[in-house]
Amino acid sequence: MSDWLVTQSPPVRRRPRALSPLREHLRDTFWFAPTAAMVAVFVVWVAAQALDTAIVDALRDDGDYETLEELLRFAQDAKAVVSAVGSAMMTFIGVVFSISLVAVQMASGQFTPRVVRLFVRSRITKATFAVFLATFVLTLLVLTAFDTADDPRDVTTLPLVQSILTLGMVALSLLLFVLYVNATLRLMRISHVIARIATESFRAISSMPPPASGAEIPELGSATAWVPHEGRAGVLRDVHIARLVRVARRHGVVLRLIPRIGDFVVPGTPLLAVHGAAAPPPGALRYTTYVGVERTYHQDLGFGLRQLCDIALRALSPAINDPTTAVQALDRIVQFLAALTRQPLDVALHRDRGGTVRLVQPVPGWTELVDLGFTEVRGCALASPQVSRRMLAGLDDLLLLAHPDRREPLLRHRELLQQAVDESAPNPTDRAFALHPDRQGIG
Repeated sequence: MSDWLVTQSPPVRRRPRALSPLREHLRDTFWFAPTAAMVAVFVVWVAAQALDTAIVDALRDDGDYETLEELLRFAQDAKAVVSAVGSAMMTFIGVVFSISLVAVQMASGQFTPRVVRLFVRSRITKATFAVFLATFVLTLLVLTAFDTADDPRDVTTLPLVQSILTLGMVALSLLLFVLYVNATLRLMRISHVIARIATESFRAISSMPPPASGAEIPELGSATAWVPHEGRAGVLRDVHIARLVRVARRHGVVLRLIPRIGDFVVPGTPLLAVHGAAAPPPGALRYTTYVGVERTYHQDLGFGLRQLCDIALRALSPAINDPTTAVQALDRIVQFLAALTRQPLDVALHRDRGGTVRLVQPVPGWTELVDLGFTEVRGCALASPQVSRRMLAGLDDLLLLAHPDRREPLLRHRELLQQAVDESAPNPTDRAFALHPDRQGIG
């Protein structure tokens, strides 16, 4: 036990970066990477065309028409290759990503619809799609650069560098295709999906501000002003922490975020409470909060835990009946809660450079996270001794790690699980088996 406790290192903390909301929003989109790749390949093509023109001009100035004739024959052969690549690439893109959409649909139906976000955020998926489209665009641009003249003395440009660049893009496309297939197959395996969810969840933990030694929640007093939510209704995805801290420091106030990240907000409801002085002008708080149609991992401490519970509940449903998957989800639930056993919760205090609290952000408390992780799964675990045994083992491990002040919800869930198993299993032998803690469920 002591060796296991020693290996549990606290998550690495990092200060919020100014562009973190924008970066996270771009990661949740699928259009940015392909668009950027097509713009970049156009710029590269312009440079390559200029280089090809410079090569032809240099050969013509030297009178080396024999070399120009050889390059003209090479360009004619390369034109056939570029034409074949251009005609096949778009068909290849359609077939590959049609299969991918079917795989995503199967994964969302088997696990939870929220795992589609993992496919959307996959870097290899975006890189593959971007390179495929960039290769297709490059072939079209290169085909326009071929000269129709047959006499070397009349040739003005030959797409030599452009053809070599196209072949390089084709080779890169094939390499990314292999990596993409491997990554897609991994994301269709539940163990890798659960591991990805856990990784994203730990990033949310690491982004929380580090607690100051001996720091307590400051006395804010009554709110002097309220800032309502303006704009469309939706889920509060994240807030621009660095910008809110700067605004609060500039106006000498403390801002308190009223809804939690992941709450659904409607226009006109209070969004920020101002403590200390008059509210900052509305323009100063523009683009500091972001609302969307669904929750994200960024700054949302409970979203990953919500996904793990959804996977466990789907696995324990009569239609799927896969308790082993539920046990795998419980493994990560216990890991996630273990990292928070001594983490300050309920509120996150964001300070300026001088150490003064400028933003108070509500976060889920310990009891809420424990209830989120175990309540629904516990209600569906009565028919599966494998799940009840794993849950008891996880609760026992958390009881060893948790501060004494945080053991009450763990003990409550353990007692409720024992009572439910006692009522559902009339046979004493079955009850004893189902209530025996086992980290593997049933080995």
